This record gives sequence, C-alpha cells and structure tokens, in this order.
Amino acid sequence: MADMIETTEEVLDAVEEVVEEATDEVVTEEAPAEEASAEETAVEAPAADEEEAATEETPAEEESAVEESASDEPESSDEEDEEPEPPRPASPYDLPGDWYVIHSYSGYENKVKANLETRIQSMHMEDRIFEVHIPMEDVVEFKGGKKVTVPKKVFPGYILVRMSLDDDSWYAVRNTPGVTGFVAGNAQKPTPLSRREVERFLGVQEEEEKGKPRFKPEWEVGEQVRVVTGPFADFNGIIEEINIDQQKVVVLVNIFGRDTPVELGFEDIQKN
Repeated sequence: MADMIETTEEVLDAVEEVVEEATDEVVTEEAPAEEASAEETAVEAPAADEEEAATEETPAEEESAVEESASDEPESSDEEDEEPEPPRPASPYDLPGDWYVIHSYSGYENKVKANLETRIQSMHMEDRIFEVHIPMEDVVEFKGGKKVTVPKKVFPGYILVRMSLDDDSWYAVRNTPGVTGFVAGNAQKPTPLSRREVERFLGVQEEEEKGKPRFKPEWEVGEQVRVVTGPFADFNGIIEEINIDQQKVVVLVNIFGRDTPVELGFEDIQKN
C-alpha cells in the first residue's frame, strides 16, 4: 500500500512538471505575439497621422493655389481706362525769333500789318522777320436787343512781331508806314516779350477753354440808356451797376420825379 502511494505522488509530481513546462512555453509564445502587435499598432499610428496631416495640408495648398491664380490674373483695367492727358498746346514763344510789340494808330492795325508784310517780302527779310500778329478775341455784345459775337482787337493800337532783331530788321519794321515805334526798352534796342506775356497775349489755352467768347457790354457805368421792354419801356436812366455774370444791370430810372434803382437784363436796354 505504501508503495502505491509513493508511486502516485511521483506521478503527480511528473504531471505538475509537464503542466509547468507547457505553461512556460505558452507564455513565451504569447509575448512575441504581443510585441509584434504593439509594433504594428505603432506603425499604423504614424500612417494615420500622415493621412491627417495630408488632409490638413490640402486646404492650405488649395488656398495657395487660389492666391497664385489670382496673382497671375491681370490687374484691374482701371489704369487702362484712364485716358492719357492731352498734350499741352504748343507755345508760340518756342518758335524761332523773339516777340516784340510795335505801336500804330488805333483803327489802322490791319493796314499797318499789310504794309509790314509787303515790306518784308520786298526787302527779302523773311529769314529775319517771321510773323506779324494782331491779337483778336471773340466778344459777345448786345446789338438791337440781340446777342452778337464779334471779333475784337485785344490791344487796340498794338501789333506783335516775331523777328530776329538786328539793325536791318529793326529798320524795316520801324520805317513801315503807320508804325510809330517799338514798345518797351530802348527805342534802338527794344525788349522782347517774356514767355508768360507771349502766351497770355497770343491766347495759349487748353482745348476746353477755347471757343468761349468773352462777353463785353456795350455800356459803361454812368452811361445813359433807354429801357426798351417791360413796364419801364421808353424810360431813360443812368447805369449804376453792371453784373456780367448774371447779364443784368441796375439802372436809375426817374419815376415820379425820383431816381429809383431798377434791375434789368441786358436785352432790356439800349444806348440812347
């Protein structure tokens, strides 16, 4: 009986050893598997992070592409729509020679001009006396109650001559019939006009300033006129004030023995 018990204990001990060995083998096999699984997870995590980063970079790349395409587009055509400034009118001051002023009898300017031009040709002075000019302007006047645009001399009694001054050219101009002398400076060595004077006298203007005749009333303050229209028709009066901008005058009209200021239009009065 004792022998059987010892045999049984030996068997149990052998079984326990086999079980322990089997358990150690299972643990040993599972550990590498777990490590491999952990490595796979670690590998997959960066891949996922890269995908998220790529996803986040996509909008930024799209915005950058949009900005680049916008920068490649041509700028607004505002600059193209801007019209170039018109060139400044040519100045007569830049022409050959200098401009001088000569004096003539008032009312004879055109005749003196014709005489001088004839004299230039006959004396073969075309290479020294280039141009004879009478400054003119369009003036609006009232005649017979109507507006009339008439040409008027800017400087009655004066003529401009563009020339290279020397003894011969001076003699040709000074001794032209109707010329009484040069203006400004010494009688023998007159002073030419400055650029500012030339451009002002010869009417160098921008295009939009041209074509606007200047209004010049045919009356003066203190002059007697007759009213031709309205309730004061046929009354005489004295001009007290002239307003060119509004084209009106204030006339002192004698009403019941008393001078009364009356505002009238230019078309309402005439010279006596």
